[in-house]
Amino acid sequence: MQQEQRTVGSETVRMIELGHPWIIADNHTRKWPAGKAGDVVELADGNGRFIATALLDPDDRIVARVLSRERMRPDRTWLSRRLQTAIQLRRSHADLADTSAYRLVNGEGDGLPGLTVDCYGEYLMVQLYSVGWRPHLKAVTQVLQELLHPAGIYEKSRPQKTRELEAVSDTKSYGRLLAGAPAQQPLQVQENGLNFLVSLEQGLNTGLFLDQRKNRRDLMARVHGKRVLNLFAYTAAFSVAAAAAGASLVTSVDASSSYLEWGKANFGANRLNPKRHEFIVGDCLNVMQELARQGKVYDIIIMDPPSFSTTARSRFTTRGGTADLVAAALPLLQAGGLLITSSNHQKIDVADYLKELRRGALQAGNELRVISLAGQPEDFPYPVTFPEGRYLKYAVSVKAE
Repeated sequence: MQQEQRTVGSETVRMIELGHPWIIADNHTRKWPAGKAGDVVELADGNGRFIATALLDPDDRIVARVLSRERMRPDRTWLSRRLQTAIQLRRSHADLADTSAYRLVNGEGDGLPGLTVDCYGEYLMVQLYSVGWRPHLKAVTQVLQELLHPAGIYEKSRPQKTRELEAVSDTKSYGRLLAGAPAQQPLQVQENGLNFLVSLEQGLNTGLFLDQRKNRRDLMARVHGKRVLNLFAYTAAFSVAAAAAGASLVTSVDASSSYLEWGKANFGANRLNPKRHEFIVGDCLNVMQELARQGKVYDIIIMDPPSFSTTARSRFTTRGGTADLVAAALPLLQAGGLLITSSNHQKIDVADYLKELRRGALQAGNELRVISLAGQPEDFPYPVTFPEGRYLKYAVSVKAE
């Protein structure tokens, strides 16, 4: 099973031996002989000692991803074994009661770095975060069909420069059917007993962020009789959860009118009357200023902004922007109320994220007390050797009286 060998530097050898699955481009990798995305190569140290088998992606910053610390090939037998292990983990450990939408394969967390598979009812959605998987996509599709017999399998492509795309990219088709029958558009799925509409064809995302499932369930236990403000509402999944759990008023704010129309449809899918709640199209900071001018006050404020967003008037980044959002939100929050903040920005760790919350609270002249700090659910596992895998931060804080 002889494969081409690539030499890596001592620091990379150390990272691999510590269990990190990424090979980042450096002076050593730039000397590698030419190769194609998807080539399976052996990594070796300066003495020619075998270190790992990896999947090549030469044009990416992550030039290779470790598949195994042993010599192997990602053939159908190997893929089947890895996929069966991922399926069994969900069956054994993920709480999927009244839920038909969840993650089946979480890349590095399931020993398949750069590859994710999500389950939406009877359909599967494959996403490739590394072009290295492209030559192996047919085999992945065939094994998924054999193991799970889905009604259909889609792939949703990952554009290189997602930050530069317009917020209304939900109208463009990024999904394509790989196998089986086409899904309904939109397709209705279930999460925590609630119905949500997703699109397996249009948009960069499907309309439902699966990693927030447990956090939405947590929200449902906190909102009865409360006034809730949901900023960056997207398709209003948190708003639906709040309204279904008995919130007296839910106000959903997003810069995209089409996302909020989708949100209203999600309300309808649960027999919730959207006219009993509020939907505001606009930049969240501007909207908060206007709500403050009107003297509005809420019991719970939720903010789950994208890591990066660019509109005609403003640009938001998690590092630096979160504090300003917190400072603008706190005057709208009742004393003793809950501020729920979330970020999926991989490069910001929990400690740095809490510093952003602290800066925002000090800016507003308030005190925040964190009562709960959560991350992603069990179907989003990550290796303990791969800190980047623990990306989701979900903090519930009380505004001190």
